Amino acid sequence: MRVGLVDDRFIDLEKLIGIVSGIEGVEIIFSTISAKVAYESIKKEEIDLLIADIEMPNLSGYELADIIHSHALNISVIFVTGNSGYAVHAFELNVHDYIMKPYTRERLIQSIERLKEKTKSTEIIGRLYIKQQNDIHIIQKKDIVFIERSGRSTTIYTKTDEIKTYLTLNELEGELRERDFLRSHRSFIINIHYVKNFSLYAKNSYIVSFEGLEAQAMITKEKVSYLQEHYF
Repeated sequence: MRVGLVDDRFIDLEKLIGIVSGIEGVEIIFSTISAKVAYESIKKEEIDLLIADIEMPNLSGYELADIIHSHALNISVIFVTGNSGYAVHAFELNVHDYIMKPYTRERLIQSIERLKEKTKSTEIIGRLYIKQQNDIHIIQKKDIVFIERSGRSTTIYTKTDEIKTYLTLNELEGELRERDFLRSHRSFIINIHYVKNFSLYAKNSYIVSFEGLEAQAMITKEKVSYLQEHYF
């Protein structure tokens, strides 16, 4: 598990480093008193977990968590703070834990170990179950290249197959919360890991080509800019 630490008080940051560095299977990618440094790493999604104070100058831990939540980044958050006033709002952002200072070493370790177990479970569940008349298709999420809505039906393109369903893109988007998937267009969801290139189609849209697949998708100019800023 790759972890980032941010607290504007050096003594509190040192405590975090001392505890987290001793946990097996955890690697500290950055530890900083600057929320801006943490923000740059979050944009690149270099970490799996952010442990942050809330009240910091310029950019708060709450704002960092809001960025993670609003962009559906695959980064968990633990707040370690002396202020209880953000607790309700924090859990609206689906943070993993909210730990009040002063805290014990055991309290933080238990929280991280609980997250590690939760992450293992999430990895195992990486499938879609699609009912199709008398059949149920079980699709590995990692094998989905893109999804297209046409008329009243939806086609899920994998590396080796095409599966039809009457589920809407909004319904499927709710099942594909991983950062890999992007609603590129009103009619398409794409897996960014298979994208080969974008070809200008019209003033505000591009055709998307994929590795190992002849079928193509569409992406808006706005979403291309979003990809460049947050993924590449």
